[in-house]
Amino acid sequence: MQIILVSGPSGSGKTTVARILAQSRLAPSVHLHTDDFYAAIKQGALAPYLPEADEQNRTVTGVIARAAAGYAAGGYHTVVDGVVGPWFLEAYEKAAEAAGVGLVYVVLRPQREVALDRGMCRSQHPLTDRQILNRIYDGFTDLGPYEKNVLDSTNLTAEETAEAVLALRWDMDRRG
Repeated sequence: MQIILVSGPSGSGKTTVARILAQSRLAPSVHLHTDDFYAAIKQGALAPYLPEADEQNRTVTGVIARAAAGYAAGGYHTVVDGVVGPWFLEAYEKAAEAAGVGLVYVVLRPQREVALDRGMCRSQHPLTDRQILNRIYDGFTDLGPYEKNVLDSTNLTAEETAEAVLALRWDMDRRG
């Protein structure tokens, strides 16, 4: 089993695609939504996009990575969705290695205006500020060696994006 880490900027479709993967494309499966782990902090939580939230973010990332690895080691395809840039990938790599499971890292990155429009139009979501969404998007514009993990979801439906993630997952397996 593997951990499939579906990442990207806000408004890229991570949660929708992860839900499709977990509910209809992979079985047995688990879907871990990283926002839920941040929401579990009831006192003292900092907005994760703030520079002073680094220690909190490292703690939460480690918890999510170990939970994902535990599910995968238990025989579940584990789909994790969240704003996870390469700067936090090491926690997932270590947890996957310790559990003896694979890790696939996919970054959904539609065109900037598409992501911003989607991000700002979400009702019931705490993060709809254009300036912050832009800053988050900037974190995914140049991923260096991880550019090969980018999937442009601009013109894809959520279902097509899920299929593309699965195709990318199999391609990454073949490449090692």
